[in-house]
Amino acid sequence: MSRRKAEPGPWLLLFAEPLQREGLRRWLEDDPAGYRVTADPAQEGLSPRLLIWSVTSPPPAERLEAEARQLLDRWQPAPLLLLLPEGHRYPQRLLLSLPVQGLLEQPEPSLLRQSVATLLAGGRVVEIAPASGPAPPPPERPPLGLGEWLLVSGLQQIDAELRTCSALLDPLPANPLTQLLLEGRRRELRAARSLLLWLWGPLQMAWSPGEAAWEPAAPGAGSASAARFKLRASPGPKGSAGVGQPMLHSESTPGQGGVSLTLRQRTADGIWQALRERLSQAASLGPNNRSGELLAFDGLHPDRRIDLLLALLEQFELLRRRLQHQEIGGDALILAWNELQPELRRQALRRMAGSYVQLPNEGKLRPVADTLVGSADFDVIDPELPDPRAMLTTLLQARPLLVEGRLLGPDEPQAVLYLEMLLANWLVRSAELISAEVLAACAEWPELRRYLLRPDLLATRNLERLRNQLNSQQRWSSWITRPVQLYESRRPLFRLEAGAIDTITLTEPRDRELRQLPWLQQLVTLALEARDALAPQVQSLIRASGDLVVVVLTQVVGRAIGLVGRGIAQGMGRSLGRTERS
Repeated sequence: MSRRKAEPGPWLLLFAEPLQREGLRRWLEDDPAGYRVTADPAQEGLSPRLLIWSVTSPPPAERLEAEARQLLDRWQPAPLLLLLPEGHRYPQRLLLSLPVQGLLEQPEPSLLRQSVATLLAGGRVVEIAPASGPAPPPPERPPLGLGEWLLVSGLQQIDAELRTCSALLDPLPANPLTQLLLEGRRRELRAARSLLLWLWGPLQMAWSPGEAAWEPAAPGAGSASAARFKLRASPGPKGSAGVGQPMLHSESTPGQGGVSLTLRQRTADGIWQALRERLSQAASLGPNNRSGELLAFDGLHPDRRIDLLLALLEQFELLRRRLQHQEIGGDALILAWNELQPELRRQALRRMAGSYVQLPNEGKLRPVADTLVGSADFDVIDPELPDPRAMLTTLLQARPLLVEGRLLGPDEPQAVLYLEMLLANWLVRSAELISAEVLAACAEWPELRRYLLRPDLLATRNLERLRNQLNSQQRWSSWITRPVQLYESRRPLFRLEAGAIDTITLTEPRDRELRQLPWLQQLVTLALEARDALAPQVQSLIRASGDLVVVVLTQVVGRAIGLVGRGIAQGMGRSLGRTERS
């Protein structure tokens, strides 16, 4: 109490309904910081350090944004903390674009006090709960492609037959011959299932030795061209040997999950600290691959995956400090970034493998980290990495960021989330390059597999099968997938969420990369352009041909058939008349 009298706390101006106002006032005044709370804007000499607006009956979106701007203009430079009730039904995109420094949904007293302290210190706080309303209707899905249709329909039929056999075998039939026939039928169906997965299944199944359960996606899960298959390990029904159905997993878009973001400072250091905490938390959960692509990162042991991601984050922080001290920008910054990437990857690999770990190799103990770093080639450049200029200038110099056609401040929630997406994409792609080198080293050093790789890749066949599939996927992506994406101005980005690596596709101009393609890849884009150019003419030709066929069938063939039929009928009538007269 003596501290409060000697050093009175800052003034907080509270806007709320009377009943809620008293509760909020009690929460804030009980804080050891000694906040002074008032609800009278006309109080003499009032200069509030923070505005708190508690909304009980949510107004329309336009009115909410307009009133927030009026409060900020009236009491500037005081920040605004907006409190929303549960079930307000505002879209997440609107909430992230509001001109407020703090946004909480139905906060607890402890969270409210922490947020007030953060805002008074110059930070930002956003706490948005996941959307609780009904899910939006899925978009219409085009027909399945041939491969998808064969796999889905075939696995569904096999699943139905296997369930029937399992039902007939539980309990076991009294006739031994019937039991033998049912068990043989079940083995036949399993072999057919393996053949279908080998022909039309996803690449992940090429080296996964265990049985897997499949689940079908809901109708309208996405376009057929963007369809992916998602594998879920789950036990099947009793006696079914884990048989299931495929799940179509479309390219991900930003969901309506909750957002929890706290910036203790609105500087470049404060933004980086917030991003590092979020990405470290996501990496510590051991993310699984839900991107729809086969990744070399999947081959690492789960503990090594976590170590690699955390090591990359640590090395990025060291690199960021180094670039900050150099105080360079423009092309010099990008040049320094590209030159330091190989060393960053080497240090991350060294941290993951352990600087003092030694394993036997051909009868001798060899240091793992030094051997891996010496044999790896980290001078390669990933062509799918976007231009790092926007990410670096914001994290180094806190410059505004262009997001969806809007120039936003670096501390805006949308800008921070966009930065997180760019940083997560760099993190996963760097881990993928390092993991590919680890797989190559493990192929020549069998004792290393038990330490760095998954247990099922200890077998040489499984490891070589995974590497072959990765090479095939890389060639297909380089020759076909990437030219198509460049021509369609699409850029796939990896996204690191809690416990999962997902993908999202951005639309941005890529004309410069398109002009740099070799002639073989440019043929793919020329084929697409020719298809787009000839499609209207081909459609008109088919339509005209169809109209001509209709005319011929109806006017020529139809009339001819009608005349022939009429002649036959008349002939039959005359013959019948002669018969009756006779």
